[in-house]
This record gives sequence, C-alpha cells and structure tokens, in this order.
Amino acid sequence: MLTLGFDTSNYATSLAVFDTDAKEVVCAKKEFLPVKEGQRGLRQSEALFHHTVALPSLLGQMAAEVPLSRVKAVGVSEKPRPADGSYMPCFLAGVNAASAAAGVHGVPLVRTTHQQGHVAAALYASRRWELFHMPVLVFHISGGTTDLLLCEGIEVKQTLGTSLDLYAGQAVDRTGVRLGFPFPAGEQLSRLAAECPQQPHVKAVLKGMDCHLSGLENQCCALLEKGYPHAYVAKYCLCTVAETVFRMVEAAYAAGYRLPVVCAGGVMSSHIVRGYVTARLRDVCFVPGQFASDNAIGVAIIAAKEVGAWPM
Repeated sequence: MLTLGFDTSNYATSLAVFDTDAKEVVCAKKEFLPVKEGQRGLRQSEALFHHTVALPSLLGQMAAEVPLSRVKAVGVSEKPRPADGSYMPCFLAGVNAASAAAGVHGVPLVRTTHQQGHVAAALYASRRWELFHMPVLVFHISGGTTDLLLCEGIEVKQTLGTSLDLYAGQAVDRTGVRLGFPFPAGEQLSRLAAECPQQPHVKAVLKGMDCHLSGLENQCCALLEKGYPHAYVAKYCLCTVAETVFRMVEAAYAAGYRLPVVCAGGVMSSHIVRGYVTARLRDVCFVPGQFASDNAIGVAIIAAKEVGAWPM
C-alpha cells in the first residue's frame, strides 16, 4: 500500500510516498522557497504563491517515478502545530492540492500538522521501532519552533519547554544572512563553523524547561563588530543552540522525564549541534538531514497510521 504526503511550510514545498509493505520511503521531492538575497524569509502571501507554482511540477516529477494510482491514502499538514489557534496561510496550498489528489483517486484525506510530521519522520529515521510505542522526548527546532515535546509515539502529548522569545532557527538564519549567506542559512552556517578550530565558551539562558534565545542574535552581532572571524561567530551561534538543547534536556530529566531523546527540525541536522550534544548525552538520536529538515515523509507515514496500514 502506498500513501502520499504533502507539506507546504514557510521554507519548502515537499511531497513523499511511503510504501507500508516495504516500510520504506519510495519517493521524496522537495523544493525550497526562493528568497531574495539579503532577506530573512517570505511574507505568507509570497510563500503561498510559490507553493502554488511548485506543487504541479513536483507532483508531475513524482508521477513519473511512482504509480500514484496505487496510492490508498493522502496526508497533508494543515497547520504548524497540534494546538488551538495554530495557523499559517502557506499550508493552504498543500491542503488544496492534497484534497484534489484524494478526491481524484477516491481515497481518504488525513489531516495532520507540520510538527507531527517532523516527529513521525524523526522516529522513522531513528530505526528504533520501539519508540513508536512508548513515551519519548522529541526536540523540534526550526525557524518557527524551539520545542521540547513529550510524545507517545508520534502523538504530541505536551510541550514541556519552548523559547520564550526568538526561535533557534531564527537566530541561525539571521546570523547566516548577516554573514552573507542566502536564507535559509543553516547548512552554510554549519559548514563555515566547521572551519573554526576553537571551542567557543557558550552558555544557555533557561527558565525552568523554557529558554531565552533573543540574546544570541545580539551576541553574534557584537562578536562581528569586535572583529571575530566569521567561522568563529558561526560556531558560537550553533554551539549556543546546542548548549541550550543540552540544558533543556537536563531540566526535563530533573523534572522526572528521563526518556530517550530524538532530535528533529532543520537546525538539528547540523553536525556541529549533533556533535556537541551527543558528546554530553547518552540516549539521544539525531536523524539524517533528509528526515530532520522540512519534509513530507512524516505526513505520509501518519496517513498510513490513520488508515490502519501502520507497519511498525
């Protein structure tokens, strides 16, 4: 059985097909939204337009590789988080395309959220199938979230911690753009940081299991004004995010949530963040970038689960 997933975030248009018999993602297509040089994101009207343009082409590419007539369920992320009031217009493009696809093929349409898609993709990529059936801590860190989630498998039960001001992905992208990289800048910032042999002294600012990251952007700007090398500033930014992740997990452990930790979201695909955290925590899983950054893979997996074809 095949399931088709749609995700239209504020960063990328993505589609994925999941084969429930083989337990494999058989096709995944993604196109980042175009952002003009020097800009730090898109207005929602622009994002919605670019998704509308990209979807037919990506769907056509997928149809050339996968027999979409075999799709038995369609999934779509309809909003950012599973919470009241969570809404972004960019997801309407995916909902419209997914609704049309489900209607044409006469199959169920499964509505989920962008965040739950990240959780499902990360758990799948971990290849630790037992995590689908037990409590787990999932970090979702991207341009729009810095959330430490208590999950029961792929179901988000509670947000234990979050950023009280700037999101980690925003700090990373803004620093990267200031260093001359195009938006989103996480991948380029991580490559630049690898050129720095020094280990910056960083600290996290926490309030319980929540964090403050607004100071990080200001600190990076101050380092640049003082003449610090760009590679050092890039590493300082990413290591501060990593230290924040580590301290938030420690706070969760201290509160009694001593569970496996799985890291999702585009920021978590950085090898700088991964190396820093795994050197300090034992039971933590970072998944490959294909599954960590924005993608429709988890959405396709959730569609399989909701129609009773969950193979795990």
